[in-house]
Amino acid sequence: MIQIEKLRKVYRTRGREVTAVDGVDLTVAEGEIFGVLGRSGAGKSTLLRCVNLLERPDSGRVLIDGRDLLALPGSQLRAARQGIGMIHQHFGLLGSRTVAGNVAFPLEVMGVPRAERAERVAELLDLVGLTEHARAYPAQISGGQKQRVGIARALAGRPKVLLSDEATSALDPETTASILELLRGLSRRLGLTVLLITHEMDVVKRICDSAAIMRAGRVVETGPVRELLLRPGSELARGLFPLPEPEPRAGTTVVDVTFDGDSADRPFVSSLARTYSIDVNILGGAVEQIGDGRVGRLRIELPGDPEVNAAQLAHLRDAGLTVEVREPAGADGASGADAEGAGGASGADADGTDGAGGAGGAAQDDDLGPDARTSEEAPLR
Repeated sequence: MIQIEKLRKVYRTRGREVTAVDGVDLTVAEGEIFGVLGRSGAGKSTLLRCVNLLERPDSGRVLIDGRDLLALPGSQLRAARQGIGMIHQHFGLLGSRTVAGNVAFPLEVMGVPRAERAERVAELLDLVGLTEHARAYPAQISGGQKQRVGIARALAGRPKVLLSDEATSALDPETTASILELLRGLSRRLGLTVLLITHEMDVVKRICDSAAIMRAGRVVETGPVRELLLRPGSELARGLFPLPEPEPRAGTTVVDVTFDGDSADRPFVSSLARTYSIDVNILGGAVEQIGDGRVGRLRIELPGDPEVNAAQLAHLRDAGLTVEVREPAGADGASGADAEGAGGASGADADGTDGAGGAGGAAQDDDLGPDARTSEEAPLR
């Protein structure tokens, strides 16, 4: 449904160039909920705005349902944009209009007759659970209700694609959960393809089918969420399942084990201990519901060096588990992971995201590239 090819966007300001999006390729399947994560300055907001051409890229292609938006003349582009809804971080409601009036606004712009418009507004307000607030003004409703108005407004033109720009970042956890559940339900019920950007790992965990991580304008990791979680060295897996860094101890092997599906119900730790008559030390772990199944990561410590534990590691892999051997701190003071599971290692550090910054010129601080970052950026969470 959404295909982005070699997309590039450069901002030129005060005598310098900042590359916000640098050769990005992404494919979002029809009916999929796709999340893009990245630090402040990673380029994710610019990428989203390039999808509906609120920002016009310098090069590359944006295809929606097989149509290259950059190749469309004005009238056809306007028609194509009606098939793309957008939810904004700060709601963007008109304070002088009621809830119903805000939802009706895009229908008025499209020239929908009054009677049809009223029927559509009533349908949308029922869809997002705001029928009782139709005559209220934005100042009279909560933040979560405002975002529901924004969602209803975005759906007014019956779009096939829904773009979400940090839609839950200004909401409390409980309201965030309800909005995410609403988005997932709407996607399934209406067959929407959803492309969202977020700095919250919990959003990806709760509703995303696939995800991508951006850094310095480039996509450094992408794929179905469950596949990424099972990929050795995955940055997404480390962000979703942060594990305590072990204290280096001579003569031990620290192993990260990722499991899902049937393997999540197997007592592999006790099986390993019984089979090889060893003590297995559990250093940390977590199990989460991802989509329709459970996925977990466990950090364990085995007695002996990795060479001594070759059979034990094979035992874990044969049980259908993804295994990563943590390398001890070396002479350079760094620690990493030696991937021994199915799939290739990403080799990327576990960088994450901070909240989006304020607007500046044509782009927000979120998209001013690596030069706009600060030393206080938070990790993916």
